[in-house]
Amino acid sequence: MNIFHRIHEMNEILIRVKIPMKLFLTCPKGLELLLEEELHQLGIEDTKQTVAGVQCHGELEDAYRICLWSRLANRVLVPVYEGEAETTEELYEAVQQVHWLDHMRSEGSLLIDFSGQTRAINNTHFGALKVKDAIVDQIRDLTGARPNIDKVAPDLRINVRMHRGKVTVAIDLSGDSLHRRSYRLKAGKAPMKENLAAAVLTRSGWPKRIEDYDLLLDPMCGSGTLLIEAAMMAADIAPGLHRKRYGFSRWTGHQKEIWDELLAEANARKAKGLSQLDINLVGRDEDKSVLRSARQNAERAGVSEFIDFAACRVEDLQRDELPEGVGLLVTNPPYGERLGETQQLMFLYRHLGDRLKEQFAGWTASIFTSNPDLCKVMGMRADKQYKLFNGALESRLFVYPISEKRADSAQQEQQEAKPLSDGAQMFANRLLKNRKQLSKWVKREEIDCYRLYDADLPEYSVAIDIYRDEVHVQEYAAPKKIDPVKTFARLQEVMNAIPVTLGISPRKVILKQRKKQQGISQYEKQSETHRFKEVTEHGCRLLVNLHDYLDTGLFLDHRPIRYRIQQEARGKDVLNLFCYTGTASVHAAKGGAKSTTSIDMSATYLNWAKRNLDLNGFDNAAHHQIQEDCLKWLRLQRTAAYDMIFMDPPTFSNSKRMEGVLDVQRDHVDMVDAAMRLLRSDGVLYFSNNYRRFKIDHDALSDYLIEDITHRTLDPDFKRNSRIHSCFKITHR
Repeated sequence: MNIFHRIHEMNEILIRVKIPMKLFLTCPKGLELLLEEELHQLGIEDTKQTVAGVQCHGELEDAYRICLWSRLANRVLVPVYEGEAETTEELYEAVQQVHWLDHMRSEGSLLIDFSGQTRAINNTHFGALKVKDAIVDQIRDLTGARPNIDKVAPDLRINVRMHRGKVTVAIDLSGDSLHRRSYRLKAGKAPMKENLAAAVLTRSGWPKRIEDYDLLLDPMCGSGTLLIEAAMMAADIAPGLHRKRYGFSRWTGHQKEIWDELLAEANARKAKGLSQLDINLVGRDEDKSVLRSARQNAERAGVSEFIDFAACRVEDLQRDELPEGVGLLVTNPPYGERLGETQQLMFLYRHLGDRLKEQFAGWTASIFTSNPDLCKVMGMRADKQYKLFNGALESRLFVYPISEKRADSAQQEQQEAKPLSDGAQMFANRLLKNRKQLSKWVKREEIDCYRLYDADLPEYSVAIDIYRDEVHVQEYAAPKKIDPVKTFARLQEVMNAIPVTLGISPRKVILKQRKKQQGISQYEKQSETHRFKEVTEHGCRLLVNLHDYLDTGLFLDHRPIRYRIQQEARGKDVLNLFCYTGTASVHAAKGGAKSTTSIDMSATYLNWAKRNLDLNGFDNAAHHQIQEDCLKWLRLQRTAAYDMIFMDPPTFSNSKRMEGVLDVQRDHVDMVDAAMRLLRSDGVLYFSNNYRRFKIDHDALSDYLIEDITHRTLDPDFKRNSRIHSCFKITHR
């Protein structure tokens, strides 16, 4: 065996006599240069960048120092074997070249991280299994005992990488990834990893230029990661100081006295840094629940007294409500992959750009995003930009210096009332025309909610609904081939024109994006405002929520069929299937129904239905709510117990809460048959759905009388879109 194949023996000697040993540090892609510079600051000069990592040489004390002080690294690996291996047998033999009792106890535990592949080994789980076998077999042959696998807190974590016929076996001194600082137990929906946050701050000039700033602001702080990392950097707090466990903690090569000295030094630096910290750190976010997590995280990090967290929307951000001085704004806004739709988020970015230009003269703003198109709508030019990776997502950090001239110009533009563009004026004219045509009907019917506009002009593809004193705008998703920035420009014209044309506050215009829904996504929450408002329809009081869900709780196109049910329900037992928020049940009760039964599989919407019934005084035992899969419930019923049934199933649903998949075109015959079994001989079933190409199967349903009443269930506000739904009156022959 040549000396190249026995690096493990050399490393064992190097550890004990304090001769520099080889180390490999992993990090997220894009951070290699920053990590190398960080190592130089830690006194380690012999470095070399690789993809997603840096190689260096250092003593064991240096390895410990990196574990404790690196804000950017993920792992600190000490190679104990490097050689050639292609087959499973060669991998097994390579791992056995290491004397494993020098690194762990025979009754200890281990965990294998395996990466790479060869022709013979193309599965990482299989590769890890062969490494485990080699280690366990060696220790068992030498001692008669065998170590165990522990995936949570192993005594020794081993990293093995195979690449192009080479294998590297290393001890992982870090254990869990170093980005886990142990202060963040709770995070938002898309949290930024701590080492990426540190990289964003470093690229933004923090804390190197701390003397240039009076405060640091994150207007969308989420769980507070950027602010907490900024405070720890400014206060000279070692990022690993709060961790209770490292990969070397139970490694037999661990030298506790060296580690204890480093900890004592770090604690002394922390105490000194906190005593000298004199800068305002400000966090704002509109989500109060995530701010609670941010405060708790800051407390665990020991920096809560230096960070001011408060609830505030970006569009409500006011410079004069913040501490005085010039500062650095650093933020990681949502970017459209998981948290929201791109078009909606463009308004968030536009609000941010407007606020910066209007009120933050002299500041520097750093915006980190995985969707650079969103930053285009801010109307600002970045002086610097950096490519970083948020996991696998290639991302950009844009750095914007905000000059006095730029801010003054923005204020002047804001003060000057801009006339509507030609396109926006055309759109505004259509709104006025539609409102005039519908005004007499709205007044006569005494309704609060109606559709004013539905993609009447192809260039402005939105639906606009009036909810008393608020406007609900649904943007139809544009084809992917259309430039999203151009699409946003049109949408912005819509949002600018509506308040001017209808004479309402811009804050009362709520925007959502409607796209093809799958499963229960149309019922999933879009927000958490819990802002319900009461509206009236044909004498019924109903609760709507324009903010939290894609749909508002009131399907406006079904207004006529609800009124028909109200007029025919007196003295009848009424069944409302797929009841949603129970509005049809309220109308039936208002019309004098003997009883109503509302069925839906969503507890949220059944509770909403109960609130609607209670609001109208129908809180007695005659009105029932059942949480159940409607199809399953129908199959189990046999008694004809209802005089009127309203069934409005979704077009398609593959919800996990349902048995199977619902397709209204394919399944409507079975649904109608099952419902008709429950209908008394002189009863009526109203069957409705919103599938634009729906065709009822008259032959399969020939046992019943079927009347297409769609044209009679369209009020004037939906006459422009006669295919919005289909509705049928079905009775026994």
